[in-house]
Amino acid sequence: MLKINKKSDKLIIVVHEIYGINQHMVDLCDLLSEQNFDVICPNLLEREMPFDYSSEVKAYRNFMDNVGFTNGFQKVKNILLDLQDEYSKIFIIGFSVGATVAWLCSEEDCVAGIVGYYGSRIRDYVNLYPKCPVLLFFPKVEKSFNVDELVLTLDKPNIDVHICRGEHGFNDPYSPKYNEELTQNTFRETLHFLKNN
Repeated sequence: MLKINKKSDKLIIVVHEIYGINQHMVDLCDLLSEQNFDVICPNLLEREMPFDYSSEVKAYRNFMDNVGFTNGFQKVKNILLDLQDEYSKIFIIGFSVGATVAWLCSEEDCVAGIVGYYGSRIRDYVNLYPKCPVLLFFPKVEKSFNVDELVLTLDKPNIDVHICRGEHGFNDPYSPKYNEELTQNTFRETLHFLKNN
């Protein structure tokens, strides 16, 4: 688990992609801590070394076989329950499978807000009704599903969805899908969300 303590009364839990706590997650946690948040990134994979991007299929299979969304949700929920009395606000930011795990936490009373980047598996859990504000970023096109159709099912109170002109992984500077302008814009939106909820 990666922890950065700024002695803040606000916490952000960052939930990683299938690859684990890689350099992108480390950099992001540093960036968020510079905004005077305490930051925790749990290691859902429970392995020391993250997967390389060239092992995408293997990393996905590992996540689905050995972690899964229910188990990932339970791990984050346990952190929430352990820390809810220590912070005035707890936010969760997730990427890809991590965004879906974050989405599953949106019904927890102690969560102040959720930000999800390209959480494609949210489509399997559209029956949830978030109790907290939710900000979601999706790329215009996903290989495995229709983004516009998913967005229609997410037309509920508390949910703000943005469809971005980028690809899955656009926020990761170490990915070939990286889009710098889009990353800056979505990070600005994310900070605005964190400061206003």
